[in-house]
Amino acid sequence: MMTDLDIHLFREGTHARLDACLGCQLDPGGEGGRFAVWAPNARAVSVIGDWNGWAAGADALAPRPDGSGIWEGEVAGVRRGQAYKYRVESSAGGHVGEKADPFALCAECPPETASRAWTLEYDWGDGEWMATRARRNALDAPVSIYEVHIGSWRRRDGAFLGYREFAHELARHVLDTGFTHVELMPVTEHPFYGSWGYQTTGYFAPTARYGTPQDFMYLVDHLHRNGIGVILDWVPSHFPTDAHGLAFFDGTCLYEHADPRQGFHPEWSSSIFNYGRNEVRAFLLSSALFWLDRYHLDGLRVDAVASMLYLDYARREGEWIPNEHGGRENLAAIEFLRTLNTAVYRDHPDTMSIAEESTAWPMVSRPAWLGGLGFGLKWNMGWMHDTLAYMREDPIHRKFHHGRITFSLIYAFHENFVLPLSHDEVVHGKGSLVNKMPGDAWRQFAGLRALYGYMWGHPGKKLLFMGGEFGQRREWTHDGELEWWVLSHPEHEGVRRWVCDLNRLYREEPALWEVDFEPAGFEWVDANDAQNSVISFLRKPRGRGPVVAVACNFTPVPRQNYMLGVPRAGRWAEVLNSDATAYGGAGWGNLGGLEAAPVGAHGQPFSLAVTLPPLSTVVFRSDAHE
Repeated sequence: MMTDLDIHLFREGTHARLDACLGCQLDPGGEGGRFAVWAPNARAVSVIGDWNGWAAGADALAPRPDGSGIWEGEVAGVRRGQAYKYRVESSAGGHVGEKADPFALCAECPPETASRAWTLEYDWGDGEWMATRARRNALDAPVSIYEVHIGSWRRRDGAFLGYREFAHELARHVLDTGFTHVELMPVTEHPFYGSWGYQTTGYFAPTARYGTPQDFMYLVDHLHRNGIGVILDWVPSHFPTDAHGLAFFDGTCLYEHADPRQGFHPEWSSSIFNYGRNEVRAFLLSSALFWLDRYHLDGLRVDAVASMLYLDYARREGEWIPNEHGGRENLAAIEFLRTLNTAVYRDHPDTMSIAEESTAWPMVSRPAWLGGLGFGLKWNMGWMHDTLAYMREDPIHRKFHHGRITFSLIYAFHENFVLPLSHDEVVHGKGSLVNKMPGDAWRQFAGLRALYGYMWGHPGKKLLFMGGEFGQRREWTHDGELEWWVLSHPEHEGVRRWVCDLNRLYREEPALWEVDFEPAGFEWVDANDAQNSVISFLRKPRGRGPVVAVACNFTPVPRQNYMLGVPRAGRWAEVLNSDATAYGGAGWGNLGGLEAAPVGAHGQPFSLAVTLPPLSTVVFRSDAHE
């Protein structure tokens, strides 16, 4: 039952645990339960479900006398697993709706739309992970993320894998390829599978397509037991207009704005949350912390932050309403995001809050108390766009576009960046990553390996969408599974081996991740060799450990005796070479390493005379310590 304090925090917009007092709270003995729902503009609310034959009014709720708009009551007949909805009769125009529970812990499997009475008991076995994850999720930790869509990763005889079966297969694959974390595209319940989860109706329920809430807990638990972090894609920016969902919940625009210039998203044909309504902010805040609390998740990737920040997002002149100062910034959304991130890092300082924010909004990953939005990390969409645009160019033209491959280092330390090659880059006619590379098959696969080598060397955490780790040629589709069969082809298996070795070296070398977000961790060797389409740079650890030198040749011309300035004498081991025959390359290389000559180059006191293979990334590590 809600206390006076609960009501106060709910109406204030700061309640972060509404799942504990709203929705269906089953009695511990399993006999009956208590229901509570927010419907301030209703004249009658009842619970209809399996136990009462879905009869209107059979289990009526009563409004609280405190004016909170919450209807509540005891229901004797409900049992765990039974389906139910709220029948909401509006005081505005006599509208009657049958609504899924906004706080449901479980839902019927789509296309069915009811909620299910449920409880979340589970015997967790990830104590070791939870005790040590602060260092695994830290800004100065190696973070290499594998982005996954559960329904289309792998199937069994055309059918979805359940959460538990998926857990075992995914863990094996992630351990084999060396990623440190997985990011799950939204598993929050959604009526349309083709939305990939981005049109959410159940903000507290994992989709029933793949199993029960406990099955999803098992997935997280199993990944944790195998040393793999789990990040959830979470969508507070918009929600679908399905009749059973949040839209027009009590016969009025309760969760969304009434004015379509504020409340309807023109690109996604969905409703936009009213962040200025305190109760809505408390609902979203509770959802975010719920997944961290109850499901032990290691972080949230917050979708479409730019659409939240700008009132004119995807709108033409006259289709939006300025804020009180005449500007286009959504002041209520900004305040919500700051409140959200403050709460996440207050209650779960060992997790990550990651923004998908596609503009140059300042201080996205800076603390709210400094005027930032408070996220821990931000996707570097500029790096992604510039890099892929560069890689699409025929190598003979790349010298005219050299700035695209170097520009990201001008702003690389303005935010705590994740470098994303995500699902968005391989759908809707954009083609797969390998098919973005120009030339014949050899050049395409060599170019893809060079791209990955550059990405893993560049400052910032890494994210790669499923299928990219073996160079799938087909554009991603949510129907069916990845083209696992292509791993029988040496060029695809070579990409997989390359990604495995990139992740291995990445985890082993602090220089590649320890100082990701400060200029001290990076130094150009040569950013200006546009004529040869070559870039080279150093990555440095915080202490006196080995320095890593990365050189990328973005043309199909091998370059021998290429002078590479380095800061230390002694031997520099060639620790990775994307042109190695094991990866499908031609085998150009440096025989395992080179001795630095006492000849200055590129402003460095020593130099290496290296062989740069065609369309390649080569990585050297200093054996000597300063």
